[in-house]
Formats: sequence, structure tokens, C-alpha cells
Amino acid sequence: MTITYDRLYVGGSWTEPSEPALLEILSPHDRSIIGAAAQAQPADVDRAVTAAHAAFESRIWRGTPPAERIAVLRGFNELREAQADRIAELITAENGSAAWFTKAGQAALTRQANAYLTAAENFDWERTLTPSDPDALVRSVVRREPVGVVAAVIPWNSPFSSATSKILPALLTGNTVVLKVSPENSLSMGLLAELVDRIGLPDGVLSVLPAERETSEYLISHPLVDKIAFTGSTGAGRRIAAIAGAQLKRVSLELGGKSAAVILPDADLDAVMNGLKFGALLNNGESCIAQTRILAPRARYDEVVAALAALVESLPVGDPRDPETFIGPMVRGDQQQRVRDYIEIGIGEGARPVCGGAQLPPGLRDGFYVTPTVFADVTPDMRIAREEIFGPVLVVLAYDDIDDAVRIANDSEYGLSGGVWSADAVTAMAVARRIRTGTVTVNGAPVGFDGPFGGFKASGIGREYGAVGLGQYTEYQTITV
Repeated sequence: MTITYDRLYVGGSWTEPSEPALLEILSPHDRSIIGAAAQAQPADVDRAVTAAHAAFESRIWRGTPPAERIAVLRGFNELREAQADRIAELITAENGSAAWFTKAGQAALTRQANAYLTAAENFDWERTLTPSDPDALVRSVVRREPVGVVAAVIPWNSPFSSATSKILPALLTGNTVVLKVSPENSLSMGLLAELVDRIGLPDGVLSVLPAERETSEYLISHPLVDKIAFTGSTGAGRRIAAIAGAQLKRVSLELGGKSAAVILPDADLDAVMNGLKFGALLNNGESCIAQTRILAPRARYDEVVAALAALVESLPVGDPRDPETFIGPMVRGDQQQRVRDYIEIGIGEGARPVCGGAQLPPGLRDGFYVTPTVFADVTPDMRIAREEIFGPVLVVLAYDDIDDAVRIANDSEYGLSGGVWSADAVTAMAVARRIRTGTVTVNGAPVGFDGPFGGFKASGIGREYGAVGLGQYTEYQTITV
């Protein structure tokens, strides 16, 4: 597979980039060249944002009735579904995400899109309030207006999901969008631009720009950008929030996580391991919602550690295109080194690696692979228990009782996801309600797309998905009559 995108999708047209040099896209599996793509520079951002601003001011898209906007975006979803296999193949090639994960993700994209479309069909676009005072001489009409030009900035680890979680609600509510994607995803996001190009959006409404971090900062600082929608690291989110605050831009941030899986004493350990296989190790562990802190009751600690080690050692590591592979390589060499460094940090802190370690997996030295690792004898103050590693590294912490488990789960700067496991659903729900995190799954339930998704604390600001996600891209206007 060798693909070239030598032009940029700016404002609805494929145009020559300001810088003609192409970036080579490497396979994380063996470092072979799988494609090349143009990368946006500040001059390209200027063109995209100016086109988006002009389109917004002309009302060519925001003035379109919601039902027509819904129909256009439903058409995009249908085109994407028809290309599901191709999308999965591209993300596997670019990211090293195992084929089972990228293929399963296509059905999730459909559920995500359908939730947004249904929410838009039932959205409260405008309503007249009933006066609290029956003798009031005025009535209030409350309207939802689009924010304006949205700078949507997404990470590399799950590009299509991150992209559609922003462009769908932004476009459904009448905004215009400049989507900034990571260089690693230039190929899959080039395909996204091709699909968008076929649905008939007006000129200027959407641009798709692969670019490095410096160009991202230029985009979010642009004076014609009205809102920033960002998914990525907490460190980058803090920088974006500072820029947004100085310029009084609207902002929504979906940031990092260090999520806890609380195994209650009565949990079925076989069911727990089957769930953590996906909940803790999805996408090679390069997932913000991965439940990488495993909290085990002290009386069953050794049993949990042994079961988790057996699970991790059983998972095939290798070529992500192989349908038998469960864990593929890290996306880049620096990410590979970061994960290996954290494994060394854990050993230095006194944690016990019961499987894995910093050594490279045998036979996979050409790619960006790490050895999946489980640490025991971990205490809550260790860096490996507090910092987001973003790789297949799990830590097991012991707790004394439920209060202690809740305390440890909440002892984190993050609050994005988490899970509770118990044979008693009532008890599990009670514990879930005490965990300060944006999403909690009970007994491995999948994350839904109708309810809001986002983080507490340093895991973000704002929410995505469903009706709440749509609302993040609107402003309230009140007209009194």
C-alpha cells in the first residue's frame, strides 16, 4: 500500500499546499513507507479559516434548515459505512492498531453518528417559555444559534472517531469547521476528506488539514476562530485553555485519563478478565479511556495478579494486519520509548513486573513494539499509578474495603473513565456513583453514545455525544416580545 495526498482539502476544494514538500508516512510495524501527504502551514490555515468565516457570515450553511443539514450528514454516514473496511485498513496501517480493533470501531462509528442524528432530529432549536408570572407583559423566545468557526483539533490514536465526534455536532448545528488532524493520520483523514467532498457541503464549510503542533497553535490562536474543540493530552489541553481564556474563545476539551477498574470482592474473575482484555488493553493501550489501574481486594490480590498476568501473556503481539494479533506496535518511535521508560520507572520505584518488562518483544525489533506488562506491589503514590502511560502497561493496587477502593480510585488528577465489577449490580451501581469520573461502566458494559461523554478534573471541560454534545456547539439567544 502506497498512497499519496499531494493536495490539501481547503474549504471544499482540493488545493495546492503552500509548502509542496510531502511528509512520508511510515508503518509502525516495520517502518516501511506506506504513503506521503502534504502538510498544512500557517498560510494554509489562513485560507481555511478565512473561507470558514466567510461561509458562516454568508449564512449559506447555518441558514439551511436543520432537517436539510441532518439529511446531508446522514449521507456522509452512509458513505462512511460503505468504506468501513478501507477505513479500518488505513488506520491499522498508519497507527499500528490491531485489525480487530479498527474493524470493530466501524460499528461504533455508526452508533455514534446515529446518536448525533437522532439528537439533532429532536433538538430544542427554539422554544417559547411559559412566563413564571401569569401577569407578565412579555414572553421569551429562546433560540440555539451556532457558535461560528470551529477549530477541531484531534489526536492520532483514534482518528475517525475523534473527527466525527466533532465535525458531526458542529455541522449539524450550523457551524463551519477547520479540522486539524495529526500527520500520522494523513491517509485515513485524506479518505475522510474525499467522503466529505461527495456530500455537497457549501464552499468554505469544512477543511481537513494535517499539520504539526506549531500549525495547530496558529489555528487555535487565529482571530477568526470562535470555538476550539480539542481531544488530546492534558498538557496540551492546559495550553489551549490558556489561549482560549486570553481570547475569550469557547472551548471544549477531552483530555487524558488514568482510569480505575474496581474489582469488588464478589466479582467473577473470569468475567473481569474477559472485560479487561478490551477495557484495559484496547487499541494497544493507546486509549484515554483505558482502565489501566486495577484495584483488587487485598484478600484476592494474588489471585487477581495471577489472572491478569495470564491474560496479558496470552494475547498475541505482532503485525496489526494479522487477524490473530491482539496488540500491535506503538504509533511512533518516541511513543515506544516513552512506554519503555515508564516500565523502567516502575521497576525503579519498587513495583514488581509479573509479566513483560522493558525488553523488546522477540522477533519484532523492526517496529515500534513494546512488551505488554503487568506490575504488582504498586502503591498509589508511584508514578506508574498516577501518570498516563498510553501503552499496554497495567498496574494492580490493593485495597482494604469499599471505602478504601473509592478513595484510591478518586486519588487521581484525572477523571475520564472507570469501571466497577461485582456480582451484585446494586452494589456496583452504588460504588459507581461514588467515583468522580465522567463515565463509569458496570461489569464491562460498553460506553453509549446517547449520553454525554467527557471528563472530571484534569480530564477535560465539556461533553461529547448525543444532545449534550450538540449543545456544546451552540449559543443561547433570548428574544423577548
